[in-house]
Amino acid sequence: MATKSFVDLSENGTVTSDLRSAHPDPAGSPGLLLWHVSNAWQRAVREALGPSGLTHVQFVLLASLTWMDRSVPVTQRDLANQAKTDVMMTSQVLRALEGKGLVIRSPHPSDNRAFALNPTEEGIGLVNRANRNVEEADRIFFSALGEFQTDFIQHLQQLADPQR
Repeated sequence: MATKSFVDLSENGTVTSDLRSAHPDPAGSPGLLLWHVSNAWQRAVREALGPSGLTHVQFVLLASLTWMDRSVPVTQRDLANQAKTDVMMTSQVLRALEGKGLVIRSPHPSDNRAFALNPTEEGIGLVNRANRNVEEADRIFFSALGEFQTDFIQHLQQLADPQR
């Protein structure tokens, strides 16, 4: 482990290097790089979602619900599993989407403890318009990868599901 990793000049011009790290400098830390890239990408997505009035998590849940096969009732747990979100947070966001008239939560036909979820026509229209903007933001953001986009997606899939 390197002992002089994060070298930075403080305001008074002295060198600071007290952080002990396996990385010789911040640019070698995959976690820090992922943090930087994630923040930049999220800024681009927030900007793309601006006209829709949806937050990023609202968009993800509404898009996931709209994408899912609803020939059988979709529960909050099903949606949370699909979107890889926390069930309690999913419930709170769904209440907000329901309040905006974008989602309907109906009693589940066979489980009186659960709701069956469906996007409204307004929700479907809004999420499709928002999705065009988000996909364009993704296209622009990830264009920096050029011919490596396919490999990048495969690497992200591996990180998202190491059992693949």
